[in-house]
Amino acid sequence: MAGRPRCCWRVAVNFARRADAAHEAVQEIKRQGGSAFAIQADISNEDEVVAMFACIDRQPGRLATLANNAGILFQQASLEQLTAARINQVFATNVTGCFICCREAVKRMAYHHGGCGGAIVNVSSAAARLGSPDEYVDYAASKGAMDTLTKGLALEVAAQGIRVNGVRPGFIYTEMHADGGEPRRVDRVAAAIPMQRGGQPSEIASAIGWLPGDDAPYITGSIIDAAGGR
Repeated sequence: MAGRPRCCWRVAVNFARRADAAHEAVQEIKRQGGSAFAIQADISNEDEVVAMFACIDRQPGRLATLANNAGILFQQASLEQLTAARINQVFATNVTGCFICCREAVKRMAYHHGGCGGAIVNVSSAAARLGSPDEYVDYAASKGAMDTLTKGLALEVAAQGIRVNGVRPGFIYTEMHADGGEPRRVDRVAAAIPMQRGGQPSEIASAIGWLPGDDAPYITGSIIDAAGGR
């Protein structure tokens, strides 16, 4: 998120392939009175990440917040069915891409780089705690790595005015479940969730939006579970 006017954020919406979804998000932000623009970059590609941040540098204002929300998974499978290619692809986006985005953000936010501080929110998953057996152990492991990054980086950059936190969504109604081959997965497991329902993307967005704000100035190194009690 680049710049921070008094009334709203100026938001850079990153996308790898789904330009339609990115532009829809941009329009929704504008309808709510905000400012936004879309940038295409595959975060598993370091050069594209560097170019994306260079594009943000050319926008008015400064980089105030990074929300690491990109993530991929593949068809449900047991560990014995996984290939090195699949595992590497998941980790390239979910782990390495997150690291590189954090690196570029810190270069712009840290006091010793002339920055004014900032906030980073890493969007993990309850899968990091639950393990996703027989479904997405590779995805779960990648999110566990993200949690460790969140904890370690928070300690590393706290004195540089940067707060680093995470959000662990549970079963949320998103298109990601279709990528795994089970579009109605949330409905199937709803009865096992203490709140007896899946979550909505807006409920996760609320947590992501709260952490960088003025109401959470002393919170860093924390990971919020937004999983309906599961």
